[in-house]
Amino acid sequence: MDIVSAEFRINELSKLIEYHNNLYYNQDNPEISDFEYDKLLRELENLEEQFPTLKSPLSPTNKVGGSAGEKFSPVVHTVVMESLHDSFSHSELRDFDNRVRQTEPDVKYVVEPKFDGLSVSCEYINGVFVRGSTRGDGTTGEDVTDNLMTIKSLPKRIPNAPEFLEVRGEVYMSFASFDELTKRQEENEEKTFKNPRNAAAGSLRQKNAKVTASRKLDIYIFNIQQIRGVEISSHIQGLNYLTELGFPTAFYNIYDNIDNVIEEIERIGNMRGELDYAIDGAVVKVNGYSARENLGSTAKYPRWAEAYKYPPEEKPTKLLNIEINVGRTGVLTPVGNFEPILLAGTTVSRATLHNKDFIDEKGICVGDTVIIRKAGEIIPEVLSVKEHSENAVPFEFPKLCPSCGSPVSHDEGEAAIRCTNTDCPAQLMRHLIHFVSRDAMDIDGLGPAVLEQLTSAGLVKSPADLYRLTVEDILGLDRKAEKSAQNLISAIEKSKDNELYRLIYALGIRNIGLKAAKLICENFPDIDDIMLAKAENFEAIDGFGTIMAVNIENYFKLESSKLLIADLKSLGLKMKPSEIKQKGGLFEGKTFVLTGTLPTMKRSEASKLIEQNGGKTSSSVSKKTSYVLAGEDAGSKLVKAQTLGITILSEEEFLLMINGN
Repeated sequence: MDIVSAEFRINELSKLIEYHNNLYYNQDNPEISDFEYDKLLRELENLEEQFPTLKSPLSPTNKVGGSAGEKFSPVVHTVVMESLHDSFSHSELRDFDNRVRQTEPDVKYVVEPKFDGLSVSCEYINGVFVRGSTRGDGTTGEDVTDNLMTIKSLPKRIPNAPEFLEVRGEVYMSFASFDELTKRQEENEEKTFKNPRNAAAGSLRQKNAKVTASRKLDIYIFNIQQIRGVEISSHIQGLNYLTELGFPTAFYNIYDNIDNVIEEIERIGNMRGELDYAIDGAVVKVNGYSARENLGSTAKYPRWAEAYKYPPEEKPTKLLNIEINVGRTGVLTPVGNFEPILLAGTTVSRATLHNKDFIDEKGICVGDTVIIRKAGEIIPEVLSVKEHSENAVPFEFPKLCPSCGSPVSHDEGEAAIRCTNTDCPAQLMRHLIHFVSRDAMDIDGLGPAVLEQLTSAGLVKSPADLYRLTVEDILGLDRKAEKSAQNLISAIEKSKDNELYRLIYALGIRNIGLKAAKLICENFPDIDDIMLAKAENFEAIDGFGTIMAVNIENYFKLESSKLLIADLKSLGLKMKPSEIKQKGGLFEGKTFVLTGTLPTMKRSEASKLIEQNGGKTSSSVSKKTSYVLAGEDAGSKLVKAQTLGITILSEEEFLLMINGN
């Protein structure tokens, strides 16, 4: 690879990793598995090693991925909570051993399982637990003392304690607790966590400690960060001491050669299916503290430790049948039902088969033995066909919608196959779920179960019918008391006053998300003008693409759409935006990108000021960016802005501009 291509790929990887860091560490909502993330990071490390002049001081390889959130008080870590460098093969572990032995030839290693949870620090004064914090970015975390207090396995007082002790541990959720939580969330029609790690992280960062307590979190302690009053000279001595004090510690063993280390790592890996908690690897640590001091650390990793990451589990199972689900936009999605198998601690019996192209490409037939992977415990996926069943017949997609019997269509250039009937019952149900959702009309109490009852009873055949419901209608449903019926009708009535952009979003127009709906309402005076507009009118809006513009024009051309809007209008829903974006202003035609932590205001507050002054914000830096408003810990966006010669503003300079200076 030449240096120009390398620079492009390094920038691309940096942005991608920062994006996934934010989802994983700060939002507890990853889109990719740990294994896929680690591959991206390793590719970036290799390119930076190959082209050292292209490595930025702000590279994701130089820092821990998380940051301290705004919900909790910040805690500055006296001892930096470092991350670990990852190995994916035995040869990489041997390379680590060779590097260590160049400095410490007689090294001993401690091997422990690597729990998949949230790293925390716990501080004790004279044996009393006084403060707990998250890792954050390694130097500054969040004070979550009250929430850690709810974890039964964490000692709140320790006998025969040293004067001061700070330990590092991993908060996790067992598979049993995770199953219990997801069942409860499903019963309450709440969004479920994707895996135990995210459930643990999300639960620990609750503002209400009672919620955390209900989630049944657990913890294990794996390191002494600081200690006063007792002399500890090695990791194994420290772990034994922690166990004596009553801290929950993982199993661990000590070895003097890398062959035995690798055997132990493989043994731990083979135990994964037997454990009631998630582990994504094993950790190898130099035992002696003096040896650790000699080895030191890089900007991000200690040189005395290495994490070995296990590949995602893969297992064969038999495909029993393929069912077709119809989504709210009419897309037919094939879902495979399999003979149940245990993967990453949970039972898997279903997985999406995506679309017709996916099935055809892999040659999947009912009855085949297929290989299933559950990467990072997020979602199961079919990797390949291991063995075709006898007399295997390729799966045929239905030519008629399984929900309503209408013909299906396959648009050129799209993988999706759709039902052509806009009144399809399956589409109606999913359309209603979207219509009442939080970002749309936000009707509290109208979950999928209630909507199912309403549609089954024939009370609701379109979103407009929701606004015709009465208390008596609700009381006629199973298990509905008068108070809850009245509350539901009140919530429906209240939603009539929602901003127009919420209604536009609630309509479920293809490719029109919440941000696009807001842009539409900023540029048109009312729903009538929106319905009469052409694709070119929408495309003229900054931030709109051709596909979005065509989709919204096509939607409002439909007779069914016109009838729905007329119906909703007659029922009293708001059809004009409260505020139309004012043309002109200090920042008219200017695009801002915000990055880092501002000294006195939240980014949302700064964004509001920009919009009030006629400007707009964007999430990424490009040649079209006018200004970058940068605070502390600004990352790759700042570097890119400097490279492109874009004006960088501090909060003070930004406020001076607004005040006319």
